[in-house]
Amino acid sequence: MHTKFSAIALSVAAAFALTACGQKEEPKPVAAPAAPAAPAAKPEVLVKLGHVAPMTGPQAHLGKDNENGAVLAIEELNAKGMEIGGAKVKFELMAEDDAADPKQGAIVAQKLVDAKVNGVIGHLNSGTTIPASRLYAEAGIPQVSGSATNPKYTQQGFATAFRVMANDVQQGKSLGEFAAKQGVKTVAIVDDRTAYGQGLADEFRKAAEASGLKVVATEYTNDKATDFKAILTKIKSTKAEMVFFGGMDAQGGPMAKQMKQLGIKSKFLGGDGVCTPEFMKLGGEAAEGNYCSLPGMPLDKLAKGPEFRDKFTKKFNAEIQLYAPYVYDAVMVVADAMKRADSVEPAKYLPAVGKTSYDGVTALIEFDGVGDLKGGAISIYQYKGGKLEYVETLGAVGDMSIAKAEVKEAVAEVKDAAKAVAGAATAMGGEAIKAGAEAVKSGAEAVKGAAEAAKSAVEKK
Repeated sequence: MHTKFSAIALSVAAAFALTACGQKEEPKPVAAPAAPAAPAAKPEVLVKLGHVAPMTGPQAHLGKDNENGAVLAIEELNAKGMEIGGAKVKFELMAEDDAADPKQGAIVAQKLVDAKVNGVIGHLNSGTTIPASRLYAEAGIPQVSGSATNPKYTQQGFATAFRVMANDVQQGKSLGEFAAKQGVKTVAIVDDRTAYGQGLADEFRKAAEASGLKVVATEYTNDKATDFKAILTKIKSTKAEMVFFGGMDAQGGPMAKQMKQLGIKSKFLGGDGVCTPEFMKLGGEAAEGNYCSLPGMPLDKLAKGPEFRDKFTKKFNAEIQLYAPYVYDAVMVVADAMKRADSVEPAKYLPAVGKTSYDGVTALIEFDGVGDLKGGAISIYQYKGGKLEYVETLGAVGDMSIAKAEVKEAVAEVKDAAKAVAGAATAMGGEAIKAGAEAVKSGAEAVKGAAEAAKSAVEKK
């Protein structure tokens, strides 16, 4: 018994000794407060936009230009991080090649329909756009073209068809009137029998004859031809003072070159299809001095034009060929309609496309009842020194736009002059102030003159 109690005593004593030495039982860890739950990530929706243009064949350079315009728009939209219908939107371009062939155009259109794209940008050519538009209409998919100008595209009655540039009725009329202003009396007409080339040539003929010109020859080729000597020889015998060509640059350039080789001194005039750097490259010296037209106004005269040109050339290391700014705008119009409708579903945002009022690179884009751009202007250019030199813009809308641009430039001049006055007053005193005041006065007079031009243009409209 004594031994047992002694052992217990020793144990108790040892416990007190350990406590006295500062050794304590470690407290049980207390659980840290739970971190607040991370906000649930917003869902992401993929929006597929089809784009169709000739990526092979003689018009491949124009197809690539169109595609680049669409790519630039898509990248900018994705960089903005748009939200539609409570979800983050990621745009994706489904690019297809129709080789400027109507049959191939229908095939790739069906492919896009089967892929359930949310919208379509294109096609480039009227000849492929028109048959493809029926397939998109039947599927209820909005289609916005940045380059198809044949009137039939929007006159078929499809609620899904839109275009962001002037059509060939507007362009052909302007070209016919411009031809008459050049002092010629006789004209020969050549077209490539495509929906675009024939349509533009027909509208040019109407306007030319209405303006008093006599059509002395009508010849045809195709959009694959490169030898035009036979038809040009016929035209030479008529002594036509001007040759109008309805077609694209791949044929227009060689045609102008062969006209010079045959000693034909007629002036050459074409539409937007030949208003390209490629035409000048293919035509060489024969391109010099001839004329062409483009829907809309020069980029340099548009508020967002120079910025777009800089972004485009920096990204693609290439100059704009023709329709890239319009295709860029076409993509933005679709995205804008989706945003306003708060939906990426074709059936839900389609009505919003028709109600568009979008301040694009190329124009303030609004559509009429059939899907055509309201009030499209036409600009005339001349080939000079390997460049397209702006001549004039035809139509009241063009006049008004130019007047507005002139007002803007004049206001900027006044502001610069005012700054100069302030700087001179600080640096040199009275004489400098007097000189600066004269500059301000001159600038103010420029503003007044430009404003009067704007008023006149509005009244004309």
